[in-house]
Amino acid sequence: MIAAHADWSMAPGKRWMAQAARRGGRWQAQPPRLVGDPARLLPGLLADGRPVALGLDLPLGVPRDWAAGRAEADFCEFLAGLVARPEFFRVAATLAEVSPAQPFYPARGIKGMTRASHAAALGLAGPAGLSRLCDRATALRPAGAPVFWTLGANQSGKAAIAAWRDWIAPALAAGAPVSLWPFAGPLHGLLAPGRVALAEVYPAEALRQLGLKLAGSKRMQAPRRALAGTLRAAMDRLRVDPCPVLAAQLQDGFGADAAGEDRLDCVLGLLALIAVLDGARPDHIPDDPWIRRWEGWVLGQTDMPYPISG
Repeated sequence: MIAAHADWSMAPGKRWMAQAARRGGRWQAQPPRLVGDPARLLPGLLADGRPVALGLDLPLGVPRDWAAGRAEADFCEFLAGLVARPEFFRVAATLAEVSPAQPFYPARGIKGMTRASHAAALGLAGPAGLSRLCDRATALRPAGAPVFWTLGANQSGKAAIAAWRDWIAPALAAGAPVSLWPFAGPLHGLLAPGRVALAEVYPAEALRQLGLKLAGSKRMQAPRRALAGTLRAAMDRLRVDPCPVLAAQLQDGFGADAAGEDRLDCVLGLLALIAVLDGARPDHIPDDPWIRRWEGWVLGQTDMPYPISG
């Protein structure tokens, strides 16, 4: 089996992937590398016909309040249909351009804009309707950004656009051997020779699932370097053997350049994926039809979000 995790971005230079192969009950992990051409990602992973589990740091799902008016049966059918609707991915510059058919916003910062006004433009009752259940804060981590929001350091909308538009939607529409967790069922049931199972993995959640804590910002090399010992211990617990290059990168904090945080994130995502594949974390899917059909979930997450106040 092959396990991989890609830390995705609109910018190709920030798309890094870490990969490992399972042999004899242990995983042999390779150093992070740039993803390259998205159209070649799936064929490359499937080159030798083994089952592939691919974690992605981007939303796989849409909020239920927005999906309530859709005619499609589920998110996968909706996503495949976007191949014929490229205008869906055009980021609105003003609220007047926002609609259910063009939900991504804003194209740039504008004084006075709010998520409440974004929600209103989409016909939602309030800003909470912009978020999926798995985007909301839990006892373990803060909230993630709403799917359709495209501004700020933690926004995920641009990554969703780049991945959905450029390779996931075309792959589904073309009948590629791809299954999306949790919409198609539990992860282990999706693993078969010559097929890829995609799952959303959130590095901020993965860090906590692995029992790790950064002493500072992951954007700085020093806190990443200080994490090396506990990160290597987590790999040992999961029977993951880093190759010499990866072992050196761990000790060095993944380098001093700006992409160091992306390389760390894809390794964290890889380990969280392996933890579920090997049973160290549950393949948990909440018993909620909206999650299973439209919203999706974060792999390995067991905590439910805090209730919305007010």
